[in-house]
Amino acid sequence: MRFLLYNIRYGAGIGWKVHFPVPFGGCLRRTSDNFRQISDFIKAVNPDITGLIEVDGGSFRSHRNNQARLLAEEIQHHHVFENKYSGQSMVRKLPLFNKQGNAFLTNQDIRALRFHYFNKGFKRLVIEAELAEFTTFIVHLSLKYRHRQDQLRDLNALVRSAGKPVIVAGDFNVFRGESELAHFMGATGLLNANAAGAPSHPSRAPRRQLDFILHSPEIEARRFEAPRVAFSDHIPLVWDFEIRHRAGLARAA
Repeated sequence: MRFLLYNIRYGAGIGWKVHFPVPFGGCLRRTSDNFRQISDFIKAVNPDITGLIEVDGGSFRSHRNNQARLLAEEIQHHHVFENKYSGQSMVRKLPLFNKQGNAFLTNQDIRALRFHYFNKGFKRLVIEAELAEFTTFIVHLSLKYRHRQDQLRDLNALVRSAGKPVIVAGDFNVFRGESELAHFMGATGLLNANAAGAPSHPSRAPRRQLDFILHSPEIEARRFEAPRVAFSDHIPLVWDFEIRHRAGLARAA
């Protein structure tokens, strides 16, 4: 089975255009052309499961189209999208922000779906999708260290209550790298699919490991890749895996 994690930056792209005429002003432009390149890349990867961070849910940038839905229709997957700001947040009521979220796509049957919101932080969404043999959590953690630690404690409780092997994936914003996750990984027993610690940000010259796919020991890594593509400020992570007791049915790496 193949898992793709990608922070797509709402399809806004990279380079000087993103900061013209003012810093991040380019994030207000139409995203159709760059999102087409992202979609073509994802189709070529052919994932069974995709976790998308920073997805436009239908603002003027994407011509009122939900990017997760557009991609899901092209690759014939189920899709789930949710706003990344909690329902009580004033930010969620603002134009543009009310269309910013994360998404989960898969060709597998979704047995149960839950949305959680961390108690602290600006970005709080956790997408929990239970599949037949494991549960996936998609997250985008806070930029603030103190809030991230609070969020990791909340996430620890969710992982421990899952009742199945888990995959926890997303943009963790850990500027100290995996060392910042040591306590969380120790408490949950999760392993890093990116065993070599390949950096994922910024895409043109990666030097920081911000994006992670963590997994239970019952899920065996077969192949990991961080393709050097520059459609977003992050590069994607591609991971092939299998559930140990189904080794004979796994897709070849």
